[in-house]
Amino acid sequence: MSEAITTAQAIQGPVLAGVFLNLILLGISITQTYFFFNGSTKDKPWVKRFVVFIFFMDILNSIFGMVYMYDVLINHNGDVNAMSKSTWTFITDPISTAVIAGVVQMFFGWRVKVLTGSTIAAVVIWFFSTVQFLAGIGTGIAGVIVPEFLKFRQFTPITVIWLTGSAICDVLITLMLVQYLRKQKTGHTYSDYIVDRIIRLTVQTGMITSLVAIINVILYLATPKAYDLVFNYMLAKLYTNSLLSSLNARKTWTYSSGSRPSRDPPSRPGGSSSGRRPEEVINLAQLGNRHTRPQVFVAIESHQVVDEPHAFDGKVDPAQALDGVGSNKTGHQEEIDFNQSFASEVRAS
Repeated sequence: MSEAITTAQAIQGPVLAGVFLNLILLGISITQTYFFFNGSTKDKPWVKRFVVFIFFMDILNSIFGMVYMYDVLINHNGDVNAMSKSTWTFITDPISTAVIAGVVQMFFGWRVKVLTGSTIAAVVIWFFSTVQFLAGIGTGIAGVIVPEFLKFRQFTPITVIWLTGSAICDVLITLMLVQYLRKQKTGHTYSDYIVDRIIRLTVQTGMITSLVAIINVILYLATPKAYDLVFNYMLAKLYTNSLLSSLNARKTWTYSSGSRPSRDPPSRPGGSSSGRRPEEVINLAQLGNRHTRPQVFVAIESHQVVDEPHAFDGKVDPAQALDGVGSNKTGHQEEIDFNQSFASEVRAS
């Protein structure tokens, strides 16, 4: 009996805690998904299908986690042999986590490519995303071949590659987006304020997933007990919420007038006396000299995406583009230009 208690504390205790946290984060994912579909009438169909796929995988991840815990703690209560080995329901966790992380990272890699115009940056992100995806699948397969929890250290290399690859990919996405966004500041109060909010959300969502992955691999290497599984069961939900919070943040910008920086002037000469905030259009213009690309304009007030082929002909001057050349803007109607197919999605951070 004492052996069963020891095994439960060392292995199934952390798994149970991880499943609890997984279910808490699932509740947040459900709420985020509801908000997305409740306010995403302007999003393209493929974006909605993408979110449905992620949400479906997220639900499966939680269901299999609960099935595993019921099987071990109820059906095989006190069975040391059952508590010491993984089952196919347990193996679905690293596999589903790798799938969710992989597609979310590739989505953000696509954003980086469209926003910055750098194919090299996107390829680097996609490379690490693919590495962690394959290593995660490999970790699941290894868990089938060597089901004993205490022997999981036999496939340490592939597990380390999975988790560190995931963390590196998240850090790269965050750094690339933050570096690009910082260059888009124009000196105008309204646009800089929105860019700062995007940067903060990017850092928060990107660093949370990378930090949890790093803690996971450290605990995996540092102790033979299964403490790392607490964080492992959280990863899938963190990636899902990272994606959904990024998409849903677009809607919150519409209601940012109440949190406008205090240094903003209360009114403009000749402006409306109704007290309504003028519509702001944010336009993250491309830096550097690049050939013409179709553009997508994102109106923060309406969140409507409009394709404008060849909005700028020839080469773009960064300073002029950021100040709204080619648009009929006044005072604080500033634009920050997004490339085609960015589809109103800045990785708002």
